[in-house]
Amino acid sequence: MKQEIEQLLHAALTRLTGTVLPADTPLDNLGIERTRDAANGDFATNIAMRLSKKAGRPPRELAQAIVGALQLDAAIDRVEIAGAGFINFHLARDAHASVVRRIHELGDAFGRNGSGGNRKVLVEFVSSNPTGPLHVGHGRGASYGASVANLLEANGYAVHREYYINDAGRQVDIIAVSVWLRYLEACGEEFRFPANGYKGDYVREIAAELLQQAGQMLVRPEGQVFGNLPPDEPEGGNKETYIDAVIARARELIGDADFRDVAQLALKTIIADMEGDLREFGVVYDRWFSEESLSTNGAIDRALERLRRQDHVYEKDGALWFRATAFGDEKDRVVVRENGVKTYFASDIAYHREKFVRGFERVVNIWGADHHGYIPRVRAAL
Repeated sequence: MKQEIEQLLHAALTRLTGTVLPADTPLDNLGIERTRDAANGDFATNIAMRLSKKAGRPPRELAQAIVGALQLDAAIDRVEIAGAGFINFHLARDAHASVVRRIHELGDAFGRNGSGGNRKVLVEFVSSNPTGPLHVGHGRGASYGASVANLLEANGYAVHREYYINDAGRQVDIIAVSVWLRYLEACGEEFRFPANGYKGDYVREIAAELLQQAGQMLVRPEGQVFGNLPPDEPEGGNKETYIDAVIARARELIGDADFRDVAQLALKTIIADMEGDLREFGVVYDRWFSEESLSTNGAIDRALERLRRQDHVYEKDGALWFRATAFGDEKDRVVVRENGVKTYFASDIAYHREKFVRGFERVVNIWGADHHGYIPRVRAAL
């Protein structure tokens, strides 16, 4: 109804232009708002007060002229002038019912419009690490992200829904070695499971699938696997150092190719489980975007080179740093570690750059509460 009242008011003001109102009177901001008190009607405008000086008339007198020029329809019961010159609109009793009838008539088309002009928008949401099943917290991100995407689409935007898969880096190595170790247990080996390994029952299920596919081919004796390793956390060691040592030992014993195959089995299984859960929840993506692809297609190198050309990165202590503080972040951020390994942040810079390279005019990220500190650095890089 607000839009209909705006149209009626605009038509009335147009009739007054050149007589009561000067010909150059702007008619683009009519100020139709919901009233705070139902006694003052359903909608009101202060347009008479805002145009009184330009019209050279007192606000109430101008309001009377505007009301006199209105051509009301059946949805409006009456129009009143109040106070210094407010124009209050009282809707007819069946006006609300007419909206309900229109909802039933139009169905899913109700409320849809073309205000977005088919502009391309990418909405990224959930993007949970593929190292375990989704949980109820991810459900919040899924429902929120899907709703934002649906609203944008209903307003005429060309919406692309995307899930960013963190399928590269250390966390993938940890899930791979966790599956391999559970596989060894299923083959009869006994040992203390690493403190920093993934311990969920889903890991055992993937290990059972690995056993079915590989048989005994990847079995190595417990002594070979854990001999001469640094202590784990329960023995007073560092769990991060220990799991890295176990990963290195696994690669050494079964080879990089087989280790990658174990990782791919884990990722494929977990991602399929995620996709199934989200589909049952009513959330379907246009693309599941692989982080690893950013390395294989050179996107990370291209993004860092652009930052380098613009002098937004520098070297310190053998690492490459992004000058995030120059853009309001609390500290500069490492993009390439001293060992040459690119950070997750470097991947995120490249991923967000790729969104715009692919032609999206606007990108929306639906992140969890634990990512609030990540916003300034990503915005700075962009």
